[in-house]
Amino acid sequence: MTHADDFELIGGREPKPVVIAEYDPAWPFRFEAERSKISAVLPGATAIEHIGSTSVPGLAAKPIIDVIVVVADITTPEVQAALEHAGYELRVREADHRMFRTPAHDVHVHVWTDPADNARHLEFRDWLRAHDDDRDRYEAVKRELATRQWGDMNDYADAKSPVIAEITTRAALG
Repeated sequence: MTHADDFELIGGREPKPVVIAEYDPAWPFRFEAERSKISAVLPGATAIEHIGSTSVPGLAAKPIIDVIVVVADITTPEVQAALEHAGYELRVREADHRMFRTPAHDVHVHVWTDPADNARHLEFRDWLRAHDDDRDRYEAVKRELATRQWGDMNDYADAKSPVIAEITTRAALG
């Protein structure tokens, strides 16, 4: 386990190459299968949404389906137990966020309590869906970052933060 303030990385750092794949029209169908599985074990979830690059048609991405789930309280043991029962493994624990993933590491389930976190991700997704120039810019940054070596996938994600912030600011200004 790695700790930094309220961040706990279960299993430690995992250095591995970042692979960017061309958009796959099967990704939305994979999300729907995950949504069904999650809604069956977390019927009280107020939102289950497809986020991340695989949710944007035409955008190249790491072939990992990102799902955001909003629940009333992420600290209840029932949330973790339900997702583990559905086959997901806890990877990240933060005060306001949990991230679970499949054993194959091809699905990441981000669980939040605050609906604002859901809204922020949906705004970014929807902006990229509607704005080819920003989608292309984001893809170019991801492809360039994928050429580098990373100590952990979280480092790659952090490196994307400046372009995400820039695009999110534009999206907020509308």
